[in-house]
Amino acid sequence: MVMASTFSFTLSHTSSTSHSYLSQTKHAFRCPTIKLPSSINRNNRRVFFKVSASFSSSFQALIFDCDGVILESEHLHRQAYNDAFLHFNVRSPSSSPQPLNWDIQFYDQLQNQIGGGKPKMRWYFKEHGWPSSTLFETPPTDDEERAKLIDTLQDWKTERYKDIIKSGSVKPRPGVLRLMDEARDAGKKLAVCSAATKSSVILCLENLIGLERFQSLDCFLAGDDVKEKKPDPSIYLTASKNLGISEKNCLVVEDSVIGLQAATKAGMSCVVTYTSSTADQDFNDAIAIYTDLSNISLKDLELLFQDIVAAK
Repeated sequence: MVMASTFSFTLSHTSSTSHSYLSQTKHAFRCPTIKLPSSINRNNRRVFFKVSASFSSSFQALIFDCDGVILESEHLHRQAYNDAFLHFNVRSPSSSPQPLNWDIQFYDQLQNQIGGGKPKMRWYFKEHGWPSSTLFETPPTDDEERAKLIDTLQDWKTERYKDIIKSGSVKPRPGVLRLMDEARDAGKKLAVCSAATKSSVILCLENLIGLERFQSLDCFLAGDDVKEKKPDPSIYLTASKNLGISEKNCLVVEDSVIGLQAATKAGMSCVVTYTSSTADQDFNDAIAIYTDLSNISLKDLELLFQDIVAAK
C-alpha cells in the first residue's frame, strides 16, 4: 500500500482489490481514516506501509538503535578503523604494501552485513587473510593471538572514535531528541540498544542526547551485554525482559536491515529511518520508512502502531 497523506479502506475476507494479500484475515473490519506522514520518494521509488488485521498490542516502549539512528556515525566509525589500521601498520595480503584501508563503498557493504566491530574485523581477516602488524610481525596463527589482535585494534579504534565524538562536531539526527522527550512525557518506556562497544555508546549518548536523558533511560544495552550481535535478536529480547514489557508492545527505530532483522526476529515492530549508506536496502519488513524523524511525532507512531502495524 503506497504511503499517502491520508487514506481509508475496508478489509474483509471477500476483498477483490489489488491488496488481496490482506483478504486472508479471519474477521472483517473497518480501519479508520488516519493521518500519515507525507509520501517519501527515494531514488524515484515509493515507500510502503504494511497493514495489519490485528490490533491486540499496545505501544508501551520505544527503543532506539544508536549508530545511524541517533547519529549518522558510520563514516566516523570507518575513519576510526582506518586510523587504527594505520597506527598499528595492519597489512593484510590484499592491502600490502600499504596499511589496510576500508573505502566507503566496501565499508557500507560490510557494516550492512555484519554488526559489531570485532565481528567485522574477524570476518574480514578470515576472508582476506590475517594481517601482519606492529603487534605481530607475522600474521597470528592461533586463536589466542588472533583474539589479542582484534581486541587491541577494537580498543584503540574505540578511543579514536571517542575523540571524534568529543570534538563537538557531531550532532544528533533531526527529530530524535524531540521524539524521546515526547515518549518520556507520555509515560512510554524508553531504551537504547546498540551493537557497538558500550563505552563508545555511553560517550555518544552523553554528548548527543545529554546526561539527563541518558540517565533517565529505562534500559540501555550495548554489544558487550549480549553474546550475539545483530541481526541476532538477543539484544532486543534482553531489552524486553529488562523493561518488563512484552516484545509485541515495543516499537523499535532502526536504520539498517541488520537492525530491522534483529527487531523483527525478536517479535517487535520496527520503523526505519535510513541513512545514505542504507538507503537502498530492502526494508520490506518495516512498518514504516522515513528519511529522518524531523516530521514524525509520537502521535504518528501511536496511530501507526495501533492501526496499521503489520500482522506478525
